[in-house]
Amino acid sequence: MESKYKDGHQTTESEVTGMLIAALFAGQHTSSITSIWTGAYLLRHKEYMTVVLDEQKNLMRKHGNKVDYDILSEMEVLYRSHSDFSVTTNEGKEYDISKSHIVATSPAFANRLPHVYKDPDSYDPDRFSPGREEDKAWLSWGTICIFVDKAIWSHLLRNFELELISPFPKIAWNAMVVGVKRKVMVQYKGRELFVS
Repeated sequence: MESKYKDGHQTTESEVTGMLIAALFAGQHTSSITSIWTGAYLLRHKEYMTVVLDEQKNLMRKHGNKVDYDILSEMEVLYRSHSDFSVTTNEGKEYDISKSHIVATSPAFANRLPHVYKDPDSYDPDRFSPGREEDKAWLSWGTICIFVDKAIWSHLLRNFELELISPFPKIAWNAMVVGVKRKVMVQYKGRELFVS
């Protein structure tokens, strides 16, 4: 409430209210929904759950139970792509995109382009792993949301055994942000992820 702009003028109550609404909306419609989809797909595809758990164990061997920004940056499996890249249009025009640039697109559309992704409707996080080259057009999540998602899932994976007990969610295409049509039910039991 007492914040000021660089030029020294005070933020108004209306501006502060707008910022709070934007922050609440962003948390609901990005980190929350991204975390739900991450969990639903991980719990549906056990082969990737094993890989993600192995990554957590390796990080715990290296850093103990500590999780901070630098350790989140090391979670390559939970975040398959973050680098400079080039995009070539269907017409052959190439654009270089710096990782520092802001790019906006529809993830529901961009991540299902059949000329970019082999089998675009299948769950395949390895398409973003080194050597696959399918990550050239991956523009889904904002950097902050990805770090929040990784922090959430790092905590959940280290402290809980999880099992998807509801049917895999259907996509709510009519929502402003593509979420799930109905609740995702997960059974959980506490655990400590041990490293040897």
